[in-house]
Amino acid sequence: MKSPDNRNPKPPGDKSFLQRSSLYREFLAEREEILRHKWIESEKAGKDIGFERALLDWIRKHRDGWREARRSDRIR
Repeated sequence: MKSPDNRNPKPPGDKSFLQRSSLYREFLAEREEILRHKWIESEKAGKDIGFERALLDWIRKHRDGWREARRSDRIR
């Protein structure tokens, strides 16, 4: 029997629900910022720093400010 492929799990339910979900949209926006940070820091280091290192670095240095800026943009 073939084992299920859990590397790219498909979300349950209606895809349009995910597209409308504000939490999911926030996740995607945050992921894009992390990937941008990974690219910038990898360029500085002259090598790929990896997603996990970029994630942890971005959370420590930039996440709070990024979230605050997004909140203030939504209020305006």
